[in-house]
Amino acid sequence: MVAAFEQFSSHYNDWPALAAILAKTSQLAAHGEIIVAESGGRIAGAVAYLPPFAPKASFFEPLWPVIRTLVVDPDCRGRGVGRALMLECLARARRDKASIIALHTSPIMTVALPMYLRMGFARVKNAPTIFGVEYAVYTKTL
Repeated sequence: MVAAFEQFSSHYNDWPALAAILAKTSQLAAHGEIIVAESGGRIAGAVAYLPPFAPKASFFEPLWPVIRTLVVDPDCRGRGVGRALMLECLARARRDKASIIALHTSPIMTVALPMYLRMGFARVKNAPTIFGVEYAVYTKTL
């Protein structure tokens, strides 16, 4: 998580604090599922999927499953890893009989945000800033 986000470190006003939070992303497994992509025996990327009614930030509706912290190892980018992880989250949301899935992201995510838009996500509202970086909530109807 930290290595994948490090390219954005200059955008955040407290990168060490954010890096410490990112280092604990595996704790999302207490209420959701961590999905890992592997390539050549190493982790290529990961994402957290929080099902409907799992504890989540208050700017998400309780009924929505939520995609959190999609990351792709910098050495594995451009190979479809992020898209494959997203498709798996969508499959799990359908498994959970959800009609909408959500995520939050920032304009600084210049690869991820366009991918989300291509996959049918649409911006629905602002989310709180994270260490000085603007975020918004996006949803997709399933």
